[in-house]
Amino acid sequence: MANQLIWQDRFNIGVEIIDNEHKKLFGILNRMFMNKTEEAKSQWVCQEGIKYFKDHAMKHFIEEEQYMASIDYAGFETHRRVHDNFRQKTLPALEKELAQSSFSPEAIDHFLGVCAGWLLGHTLTEDHAITGKVASKWGGLLPEEQQAAMRKMIIQLLSDMFQLKANIVSECYGGEKFGKSIYYRLTYAGKKGERWEIILGFEERLLMKTIGSMMKIESEEVNVMLINIARYMAQQFVQRISEQYPASADYEMKGEQLLNYDQFRRNLERENPQSSLLFDTGEGYFVYCVIAPHLFETEEEGIAIKADNAMSEIEHYLNENADSNKKENEANGRKKILVVDDSEVVRRAMMDLLREDYAVEAVSSGVAAIKCMSLERPDLVLLDYEMPVCDGSVVLEMMRSEKEFENIPVFFLTGNASRDSVQKVIPLKPAGYLVKTLKPHEIKKNIDDFFVKNQKK
Repeated sequence: MANQLIWQDRFNIGVEIIDNEHKKLFGILNRMFMNKTEEAKSQWVCQEGIKYFKDHAMKHFIEEEQYMASIDYAGFETHRRVHDNFRQKTLPALEKELAQSSFSPEAIDHFLGVCAGWLLGHTLTEDHAITGKVASKWGGLLPEEQQAAMRKMIIQLLSDMFQLKANIVSECYGGEKFGKSIYYRLTYAGKKGERWEIILGFEERLLMKTIGSMMKIESEEVNVMLINIARYMAQQFVQRISEQYPASADYEMKGEQLLNYDQFRRNLERENPQSSLLFDTGEGYFVYCVIAPHLFETEEEGIAIKADNAMSEIEHYLNENADSNKKENEANGRKKILVVDDSEVVRRAMMDLLREDYAVEAVSSGVAAIKCMSLERPDLVLLDYEMPVCDGSVVLEMMRSEKEFENIPVFFLTGNASRDSVQKVIPLKPAGYLVKTLKPHEIKKNIDDFFVKNQKK
């Protein structure tokens, strides 16, 4: 069933009271996903489900915090700060949106999407950090006083520049999707080679309600002129904030890019933000992220905007977004393929090769693959055999051990089709192999033939 959270052994952190409550929260969200699809279910049922989820989440936070205190967990204060953000800001904001919209389908989808995304991400990172299995993603957050000062400045600027009364939704925003949005990244460099990024995210309807109305732009959709105006207002926005920090005088803007949602999400997944704030302005959502990529090895994402290409690149960005939205709509009813490969080159090549005929999602690790499958079941997985940390055979073993995943067909993507490699995974029953050195049309033909063959069964 689509939109279901599948409990897996890897979610267990080895602490019974925490693991049991995680399972309950998964189950509650799953019942809410099912209720959402049944028209006979009343608004009252939805309200009760949300109340039940909230009560269990609050109980879980208290029990988890008591456990962390009992073992003198070094990251206790940061972890509790993440809990406080969710229970004191994110949940109340979502509940307010539900009430104001009279529990509209869109508001319910937003509530479930944010809660499911938060629960998965928090369980796989922050909760595993308690037992030392992974590092906390939020360990590098600005101190609370600085975070509060930045939040206050942003709310004031949104009021000054756009006459918006904004409320904070999350101070640990993990990239949950909230509608059609534009993401704009500014890169700054210091005298000693430091490199900082500021990413601003605008829900499209927010741009139309603010800049669009101020400029009397008649188009009902975001266009080149609107984006261009938004760029310069965003730069002024960041400049106004930086003026409050004397040390920022040593930093100079070096570049700007427009990011699509997938690029923005990948940034947050691989880089620890110092601040990641989500606001509800009443006219749409607004994101403000501060990242220090000089502390990490990163890949460049997005369109580099310069004086001589700004208009053409913005138009290209909008066309790509329009194509992406069109293809996303057309993807309904298509076979779903999940590509899992640690190589960006391979992922992009497979996306380009298959997206005309299939709904394709691509992730860079086994962990991301399991998370993706938990939210939406693919019809075929193209799985890199040789990946660091969690290789293809481990991922397939995990899939075969889970009832919900055990029958999903898997093709190994490999540069090594040796006899030994084949013998290792035969007991796991892969549907086949695709050698990466095959010509693109041969890879495509193998996949097409697989679906044709299975359709006849």
